[in-house]
Amino acid sequence: MEILTFISNLMIPLVIMYIVAYGLLAKTDIFDAFLKGATDGLKIVFRILPTLVGLMVAICILRESGFFNVLSVILKPLADLTGFPVAVLPLSIIKMISSSAATGLVLDIFKKFGVDSKEGYLAALLMCCSETIFYTISVYFQATK
Repeated sequence: MEILTFISNLMIPLVIMYIVAYGLLAKTDIFDAFLKGATDGLKIVFRILPTLVGLMVAICILRESGFFNVLSVILKPLADLTGFPVAVLPLSIIKMISSSAATGLVLDIFKKFGVDSKEGYLAALLMCCSETIFYTISVYFQATK
């Protein structure tokens, strides 16, 4: 086990040294390439930032307004029919939009029901096996116009 820890601690410095060595062998101006990449990255961040801020504001409004609670009440008969825990319904919806907002809901589920409960297991499964579909689509469409 100690060897794995040792190797994992070396991975990032080794990758960085490999990139620098490859750039030197290819006679590339490494610093200029780094600055160009950083500049391009910041341009992308500034292009997609309004979309991200709008998405986060919309999530906060929906969560604080009680929309997800009302939606849970509406979907409760269907959830009871399928055996899906009602407490996890808001998480299953919000995870498609924002992973960070979903993390807050998961922590609430863990505190209320415990990590070993049916709700806790399902919340953990939803977090690791689902994608933030609408977030990803909005970022890609904004970046590609």
